[in-house]
Amino acid sequence: MLHEVSGDILLTGAKAIAHGIAPGEHFDSGLALALREQWPAMAKDYRHYAHQTHPRPGELWTWGGAGGIRIFNLLTQEGEHGHGAKPGRANVANVNHALRRLRHELDRGEVKSLAMPRLATGVGGLQWPEVHALIVQHLGDLAFPIYLYTTFHKGQKATEPGA
Repeated sequence: MLHEVSGDILLTGAKAIAHGIAPGEHFDSGLALALREQWPAMAKDYRHYAHQTHPRPGELWTWGGAGGIRIFNLLTQEGEHGHGAKPGRANVANVNHALRRLRHELDRGEVKSLAMPRLATGVGGLQWPEVHALIVQHLGDLAFPIYLYTTFHKGQKATEPGA
């Protein structure tokens, strides 16, 4: 069940958050920065993971934190690894592959609610209608609530139906 909401995704009642990153992500802007500030261990763990495995666009990296939160890092953007690497733009193929990977994880049944921003539309540069259609295609038939944070309001808790 997809629900478009307005508010601060960091205040979600969902048990998981999914967002887009680049393979060489530094977690230094936007939602990635806010997540790093909330859960600093996630950024440190990702740097270690990326150094060891050199993830590629279209993949998914999952992190679990204190209190049972799970963060799905969708590699939607192009980008290189290494010091000083800049994130590239997202593309539809990467978003499609990452959402397919996310669906595979969600089908395991461990997650009962999920919050997502307007995936790949900020630094990623994609248009929301195109990304929204992919989200509907891959996640629209799930039986648990998925909150699409389409408008950001810092410090404001969204009304999340079914939460």
